[in-house]
Amino acid sequence: MEERLQKIIAAAGIASRRKAEELIQAGAVAVNGKVVTELGTKADPDNDHIKVRGKLINPRGQQEKVYILLNKPIGYLTSRSDPQKRQLVTDLVGPYAAKVHPVGRLDLNTEGLILLTNDGEFTNLIAHASHNVPKVYEAKVKGKPSEWQINKLARGVEIDGVKTAPAQIRLMEETETNAWYEVTLHEGRNQQIRKMFDSIGHSVVKLRRIAIGFLKEEKIKPGEFRFLRETEVKRFFRLGSQVAAKPASKSAGRPTRKLASKPADALAGKSAKKTANRAVKRAAAGNRDGGRASSKGNRFDKA
Repeated sequence: MEERLQKIIAAAGIASRRKAEELIQAGAVAVNGKVVTELGTKADPDNDHIKVRGKLINPRGQQEKVYILLNKPIGYLTSRSDPQKRQLVTDLVGPYAAKVHPVGRLDLNTEGLILLTNDGEFTNLIAHASHNVPKVYEAKVKGKPSEWQINKLARGVEIDGVKTAPAQIRLMEETETNAWYEVTLHEGRNQQIRKMFDSIGHSVVKLRRIAIGFLKEEKIKPGEFRFLRETEVKRFFRLGSQVAAKPASKSAGRPTRKLASKPADALAGKSAKKTANRAVKRAAAGNRDGGRASSKGNRFDKA
């Protein structure tokens, strides 16, 4: 059965659909020996020979799925390769380095939680702004922004010519020289929080991601990782399916300097029900051997 190339590439765990589209346009994808650059081109993953950057990709269903939660230290690049030979987040996951790609980005000087996987559907669910999976950060800011400035950030400010989506911003602590905020984003643009605070004249001194959706892991030390549990993977897809038919909330982004804040696991967005149901079934079919890898199942943590 023919499918769009970007969907096949994502299902093989090579990249997200958006990144797959970039690969196609860059001439990095070939079908049966012919380079394809036109978006929307279809192929049969079971019968056609599909190569990305010269390597034959595995059709979906033949590749073990891996889901990793890593506590990224400062100084590691969120990428699978780097011309400057800097340290990569994939260097921290041992034998799985060649199998997985980062889901979204944390810049070089930002630490905290990041997911890595080879499941393109999972990547799309977590990283794509339309699915509205919240990411929560702790930001140490130089100086003390006024309440008016924080309200402005929460409503959205223009960065690189595009207005940011509404965010939740909660004051945690402040001194004479600094302030600490908890910031919840529902999109993931390049260095977004740093640029947001720069726009009001208060630079970010330190930034750490503390939650991705319902995942909050205080026990993982910087540089360490764990595998997601089967129930956690299924929960992400199930929540995506449940909110697919719900309209997006219009009240998101109202800031407060009080301690009240919406929970980080209020997932919203639109993930197709067929995708979610297929992923749940796939996760349920994973191995149950106490967390060890299996050539036919998925790699889950003990649960």
